[in-house]
Parts: sequence; structure tokens; C-alpha cells
Amino acid sequence: MTVMKTSMRNFFAHKGRMALSAVAVLLSVAFVCGTLVFTDTMNTTFDKLFAATSSDVTVSAKDASDTGETTSDNGKPPVMPASVLTKVREAQGVKTAEGTVFSTSVTVVDADKDNLSPSSGAPTIVGSWNGNDARTMKITSGAAPQGSGQVMVDKDTADKHHLKLGDEIGVISAVGTHTARISGIAAFQVTNPGAAIFYLDTRTAQQTLVGEPDVYTNVNVTAAAGVSDDQLKKNVTAELGTAGYKVQTAKETADANRADVGGFLNVMKYAMLGFAGIAFLVGIFLIINTFSMLVAQRTREIGLMRAIGSSRKQVNRSVLAEALLLGFVGSVLGVGAGVGLAIGLMKLMGATGMNLSTDDLTVAWTTPVVGLALGVIVTVLAAYLPARRAGKVSPMAALRDAGAPADAKAGVVRAVLGLLLTGAGGYGLYLASAADKAKEGSLWLGLGVVLTLIGFVVIGPLLAGGVVRVLGAVLLRAFGPVGRMAERNALRNPRRTGATGAALMIGLALVACLSVVGSSMVASATDQLDKTVGTDFIIQSDNGQLITPQAVQAVKDTPGLERVTEYKWTKADFTTPDGKTLDGTAITAADPSYATDLRTETVAGKLADAYKPDSMSVHETFAKDHDIHLGSKIAVAFDNGSTARLTVRAITSSDVVIDQGAMYTSIDTMKKYVPADKLPLDQLVFASAKDGQQDAAYTSLKSALHDYPQYSVRDQTDYKQALKDQIGQLLNLIYGLLALAIVVAILGVVNTLALSVVERTREIGLMRAIGLSRRQLRRMIRMESVVIALFGALLGLGLGMGWGATAQQLLALEGLTVLEIPWPTITAVFIGSAFVGLFAALIPAFRAGRMNVLNAIATD
Repeated sequence: MTVMKTSMRNFFAHKGRMALSAVAVLLSVAFVCGTLVFTDTMNTTFDKLFAATSSDVTVSAKDASDTGETTSDNGKPPVMPASVLTKVREAQGVKTAEGTVFSTSVTVVDADKDNLSPSSGAPTIVGSWNGNDARTMKITSGAAPQGSGQVMVDKDTADKHHLKLGDEIGVISAVGTHTARISGIAAFQVTNPGAAIFYLDTRTAQQTLVGEPDVYTNVNVTAAAGVSDDQLKKNVTAELGTAGYKVQTAKETADANRADVGGFLNVMKYAMLGFAGIAFLVGIFLIINTFSMLVAQRTREIGLMRAIGSSRKQVNRSVLAEALLLGFVGSVLGVGAGVGLAIGLMKLMGATGMNLSTDDLTVAWTTPVVGLALGVIVTVLAAYLPARRAGKVSPMAALRDAGAPADAKAGVVRAVLGLLLTGAGGYGLYLASAADKAKEGSLWLGLGVVLTLIGFVVIGPLLAGGVVRVLGAVLLRAFGPVGRMAERNALRNPRRTGATGAALMIGLALVACLSVVGSSMVASATDQLDKTVGTDFIIQSDNGQLITPQAVQAVKDTPGLERVTEYKWTKADFTTPDGKTLDGTAITAADPSYATDLRTETVAGKLADAYKPDSMSVHETFAKDHDIHLGSKIAVAFDNGSTARLTVRAITSSDVVIDQGAMYTSIDTMKKYVPADKLPLDQLVFASAKDGQQDAAYTSLKSALHDYPQYSVRDQTDYKQALKDQIGQLLNLIYGLLALAIVVAILGVVNTLALSVVERTREIGLMRAIGLSRRQLRRMIRMESVVIALFGALLGLGLGMGWGATAQQLLALEGLTVLEIPWPTITAVFIGSAFVGLFAALIPAFRAGRMNVLNAIATD
């Protein structure tokens, strides 16, 4: 009880000093709880949607995926004949059965050819209005579509794009473009996570999406009273016989959809929790620093407690009890803040097009438990070393000035341990860079990153002395005595400076590493484009929609082009010379000019020979695995076609970035074995202009594809910029998540300075008494903060660039051979760290400047 009373008294006596540590715990716990609440809410939203939209039993084509998405390589959804609907209706236990048609391989535009697809990456769905949709959608204005000239749109999409009744829209599919006017607007009865949905009548949907009548993508079956879904599935399957259609219950359909979405949600969840873990790691340094300084400042007090009978264990428990209280308070507030953060994330996702309703807000009982446990355990563990140090304070310390003497032996042990860890980590990074296989090297890379990080943290106090002196000589000496005092203050306690800098080091090391990797990826891909791509223009769809023959013809009719190359992709079953059969192996068919458009390196033969009749190429790894050489025969059973025996005429290098692992044949060879109506559509189309006509051809191509807004025309400059933008967006997202750790690190700098000001109260009073002005005092504290921040930045950026360079060596094994250090980014981060130091020092410097000189001198 005495221990708890002492802990409570000390905690509230230093509540201002504990506040920033509590904020660090709060932020970290909030990020964890916010992530859990956000992902649980998304799961709840999707579960409700899937449960509401799934019929008792669904019948779909055998080629359809479990989630019902389009899988055909001709751009059309897999379909069933209308006779399937008749058979299903005859099955026992069927109350109703309705055939539907839908596709996600579509683009929908308004009258101005502006895309109406969601910006969040959610699908655009065009389908037939049916009874199953009528259960989940409510028509709020107008009426359901009747006839080919009408279409109905969901309310969220209508509101986002300001669509109203009577507006004209175009549905672009593999069949062509169908225009219609909005006849109705329907609102979801459950939360729509962001999909854009358009409804046509059944006959129009068949013609628009498939190009033929009397076919369906799905048959939705409702069970009669008393018939279970499982029994209904058995009855329907028995009625359909061995036709091979896919029959699923509502639970199976919902589970398949849930698994499809769940993979993405789990990646997002664990990635965000990883960044929360980084914030916790940074917070540990803040908490250690806080309690170390509080223990040092209370050395005389603790010595007096020991002198009047307190045992080491009681002193130790007293400090840990303060940490427990700090962790509990910070965690409770963090749990509440986490729910608010989740709501904020939902609003942010709503701004990007993914609608999540707060009605579905899900706070599982495990979320606050996890948050509280993490916050309390991490805080108590972080306070253990300072508590142990407090327990070692002897009764004689009551007779000395505040501040425990440094343990020289511990400093030597720390330095040796840090050097060993750093050396081991450096050797791990060396082994990673020298690895022959990326998988093996990635293990060494992970070990090297962990060991060098721990090593730098342990060796931080030793590095602080040298680095701070160099920074002081470069930056502070110009400010005269004030600058020298700032340098000495930073050097006064190297352990504290090292821990404060380490907190900032972790976040900046990750920023530097990712910047190097991202820049190297862009530079490598750009280098590969320059070396291998021999075409001027690339035509493709940004949402994966295949290129229709009409669009290909429009490209071919464009004036000023020297050649146009078509590029198709399909699956086939390979039977290799070693007798193995490889199901669903990808094979690429292109025009012979593709050998010029993509200058792929070969290790045997010429790539142009692979486009001869009944010929193909394989990549080097595939050839080694299956004992294939030039002249080998491979039996290729094309999907939706017959089997060909193709001769291997070329073996390509596996060390490429573009089309890595591709196996080529000619389009003429594919046409020989695949019927014309089953031939896959083009994935890409390449075009090259006549000499000196590149600019004119570029303009003409864009004009020729004006009526095909689903496709983009890019020259090599555009393509490189698109690649850079994609990687840049990903890096910006990661930097945003790392910002939490950097914010916590800034709080650590603030807390360290604030506590050091309190620790030096008497010293500051004496300096003020002998003539140091308030402005000089504040400048001294700001300079000290800048030096500490720059110390952490130097360690972090140096460490991160080392990690990034090693990671690039592993990427080189995959063809990304260019190492590029983004010096503008590195320089900006280093300069930004100086401003971080200035910002962190504002409040401590202001408080120091307001001290009463006489009261400060009289402080014990």
C-alpha cells in the first residue's frame, strides 16, 4: 500500500512530465485499435452485403470464378444457355429461379466520355435488373429499365457524378458501345463499399455484354418453404447432371466473396499493424528516457527513501507502478481515440469513393483488450531498466546532489555489445548482397536489418560523442559561446542523446530505405524500357479491359504509323519432353514484329524464329527445369482450342523485367488451333511511327481512339511517368503511415528537452544571473534540439541507405539492376530534421526563458 501511495504521489507530482509519454502510448494504442476497428467494420460491411445479395443457390458457368467474376480472355463473361434455367426450374424444392447476366469487364461513360468508374479501385458492374437485386436495392426515383434505351444507376454513383433522370450514358464492353438514358435511380438497402452498378433489362444486357440472346451468367434460385440450401443444391445438381456447371449455396457464395476480399483486408490490416508496431518501438525510447531522467532527478529522494528503510524491491516496484499507471491511462485514452481514428478512416475512404457507414461500426471485445494489454505491457517493459537503476540507488545518494553517476563498466559492455551486433548485422547485409537467389538473400537482409538497427540503438551513446562534435563544429561554433554550450549540453549525457536520436533514427531509416528501393525500381524499369522497348506507343486499358477488334482496327487505320503489333495472352496445358503435364500455363501470342518492339535477350536461338509457323520460345529457367533445348517439341493444348506440337526455336533470358517468364508464339499459330470466335482479345497493342512523324502519329492515335475512352495511348515518356507515379503513390502512402512513428519521435525530443530543462533549473538560473539573456537561452536550447535531431537523421539516413542498397542487390537478381540514391529526397529529409528539432524545442525553450532567476538559483 505504501508503494502504491508513493507511486501515485510521484505520478501526479510529475503529471506534466508524464503527459508526452502518455501521448506516445495513446497514439500507438489508437493506431492499433483504429486499425482493428476499421478492418472489422469493413468485414462487417462486406459480410452484410454478401449475405444480402446471395440467393439461396446460385448456378453459374463452369469457367466462372467462385466469386462470379469474369474469367474469359475474350472480354465476355462465361455464360450458360437458357436451357439451364428451364432445367433448374424443374428441380425439386425450387420456389423460383431467374436467369441474370452481368459483367465487370466494362467501362461506363457519360455523354462527355468521362469515366464513371469508381476511383477507389472498386468494380464497375453492369447487369440485368432482377428479383434478387430488388431485395437489396430500392428505386428512389424513376423506374426500372424497360427496353434497350433505358438504364438504371445506383444512387451513390448518381450523386458522385451528378447524374439525373434522362442523362445519356454509354456502356462499353467487348461487344461494343451501347448508349441509353437513365430511367431510374436505386439506393442500396445495405452499405455499398464503393462499386458503381448499372442495370439494363435482361435482353439488352445479353446483347450488350455477351452479344447473343438466350444466355445467362447466373441463375438465382430461391428455395421452397422447408427446403434447406444444401438440399436445394443437391436437387439442382442432380437435375443438371454431369454438365459441369458451378452450383453454390448462399453460404458458399458469401464465403468465396469473403475470402476474395479478406485477402486484401488482411494485407492492409497487418501492414497497418506493422506501422503501429514501429510507433510502439519508437515510443519505448521515449518512455525509457522519461523514466531515466525522472529517476536521475529523484536520486536524492530515492536515496532518502532507502535510508529510512525502503528496500530495493519497493523502490523498483514504485517506479514500475508509475509506469503501469502511465500505460493504463494512455491505453484507455488510446482505445477511445482508436474508435475515433477508425471513423476518420471511414470518412477518408468515403472521400475516395469507398462508402462505409458508421451504422456498421464494429468494436469487438478483443479490440480494447488488445489495446490495453499492448499499451500497459510495452510501457512497463520500457520502464524496467530505469526502475532497476532506481533500485540500485544507495542510501548515501541522499547526501549527494541529484544525478546518478554514470556506470563506466556498463558503458564499456554496451559499446562492445553494440559493435558486435552492428558488425553481425553488417555481415548479414553483405551476405544478402552476395546471394545468388533472392529468396535466400531476403532472409539475410531481414536478419541484417534487425541486427544493425539494434546495434545502432545500443551503440548510439558511443556514436553520439563523435557525431555531435562534428555537427557542433560545422553548425554551432559560428554562434559563439551559445553554440558551444548547446553542444556541451547535447554531449553531457550521451546515453540520453543516443536514445532520443534513436527514436527519430528508426522512422527515417525506413524512409531512406524505401526511397532508395523505389527510386532504384523506377530507374531500373526506365533503363529496361530504354534498352528493350523499340516501339513508340503503347495502347492499353488501365482497368484491365481487353482491347476490342474495332479499337485495334482504329489503331491500324491511323495515318503515320509504320507498324502495329497485337499482343494476346491465354492459358494452355503444356506437355514437355520430360513427360510432365503443366496445366494452365501462360502463353503469349504476338505478331512477328514484337521481336522488334521488345528486344528480349536470348540465350539460344533468335526470338524472331519463335514466330515461325508451329514454333515458340521458352524462358531459360523453364528450359532448365524440363530439359528443353532448341528443336524440342512441346504439346500445347490451347484453352478453347485444339492441341499443337510446337517446336522450340528460341530460349529467352530469365533476367529481364519486362515480360519476365513469358513464352511466345505467333498469333497466326494460335489462330490455327483456336477457333476465331474463341480467340482471346488483345491485352496490349504497340504502334511505331514512321521516321520523323512521332508527334503527328501521337496526336492522330489519340484522335482515332477518342470513341474508345477505356484505352490509354502512351508514348515512352508517358509510360515512364505512369510507372513513377504508381510507385510514388505507394511510397507516399507508406510515408504517411511512418509519419506516426516520426510524430512519436518528435514527442520524444520535446520530452527530453523539457525534462532536461527541469534537470538544469539551477544551472539555467546561474547562467541567467551572470548575463545570459532570454533570447540566448532559448537559442541554446533550440540548437541543442537541432543537433539531437540531426544526429538521429544522420544515423537513420545512413542506415536506411545501406538497407536500400542491399535490397536493390536482391532486386538485381530479378532484373532491376540500377541502384539510384534519391539525393533530393535524402537532402530534404535531412534539412527537414533540422526544422523538426526547432519545432520540438519551441515549448521547452519558451518555458526555460520564463524562469524566475532567483527561484531557479534557489532550486535544490
